[in-house]
Amino acid sequence: MNARTATAKELSLMLQDSRARTLALADAYAAALGDALTVRKLDTLNPPLWELGHIAWFADHWLCPRANRGFGSVANYDALYDSSNVAHDTRWDLPLPNLAQTKAQMQASLDEILARLATEKSDSASNSDAALYFYRLALFHEDMHAEAAIYSAKSLGIATPKDALEATPHMACTSADFIKTTLSIPAQTWLLGSPKSGAGFAFDNELGQHEVTLPAFDIDSRVVTWSEYLPFIKATMREMPLHVGAPNDAATHINWFDAKAWCAWAGRRLPTEAEWECAALSRPDFHWGEVWEWTANTFEPYPNFVPHAYADYSAPWFGTRQVLRGAAAGATSPRMVHPKYRNFFTPERTDIFAGFRSCAI
Repeated sequence: MNARTATAKELSLMLQDSRARTLALADAYAAALGDALTVRKLDTLNPPLWELGHIAWFADHWLCPRANRGFGSVANYDALYDSSNVAHDTRWDLPLPNLAQTKAQMQASLDEILARLATEKSDSASNSDAALYFYRLALFHEDMHAEAAIYSAKSLGIATPKDALEATPHMACTSADFIKTTLSIPAQTWLLGSPKSGAGFAFDNELGQHEVTLPAFDIDSRVVTWSEYLPFIKATMREMPLHVGAPNDAATHINWFDAKAWCAWAGRRLPTEAEWECAALSRPDFHWGEVWEWTANTFEPYPNFVPHAYADYSAPWFGTRQVLRGAAAGATSPRMVHPKYRNFFTPERTDIFAGFRSCAI
């Protein structure tokens, strides 16, 4: 089911499904850490208790009248959970409600939002996009935080419950007998990005669809596997990654610098995001969805970029992150999987489920 074009009734079910996953992860954290959900301060994660309250706050911020937000039970609601104004390093020291209070706050928030959603008369694809924009944004926001919780759980040694692991996106290839090939893509002009209207929800950094001239290129049909990556580790005497899988598994927890270095070692290069998108949408034998895939591109705005209402989603990070495309099997919600979606992280990150594929030089 495509959340970008989902009706109000479909979104109601999706929001409840997303919340169930969030709570399953919260319970796993509580089982490992205790109800205080105490973790050490790291740049790559947020305090789990803060994350839960922030998920509710974010949806309330965009969908509920200010007078109703906080539901009378959380003092200083904005001051605690507004990620745009609460510095990351201070989130460990905030006087947060306890886990039971936070869960009650989350339920009250969800109940109100579902009640509001039930009044939306927007089940027609032609008139739903504007009316449902913030419901979809809240859904995707919660799905992103669930994925981040799975990354953090692995880093912290917390077992992820099976009901929080999403089904592998349909394009992923995990077959042990899969034969990797090279796909030859002809020269063409590619329309990079999403159209302004007619395709449902789009993130602001996807808009500004524009033509890109692509020379002919050859690209791997699948991402680099451990059997291809480990000889590079041995040859270059790099430190062995913490989580090495079976030989035919996608190499993951690879940072952008090492992905680029592997390409130089192998006489290859990383694809541009235009090449990746073109191959994903034009070749059914282009298999993606195993891991997020680093591209050659720095995260920058497309032409005539205009930030959406959630202005801090994209603009503050332009020029400081690298673009990834694809999805991470098990961690990325299938609702999030879209060939136009631009993920972005700083290039040194190894905690995310990221790998790469290569192109011929």
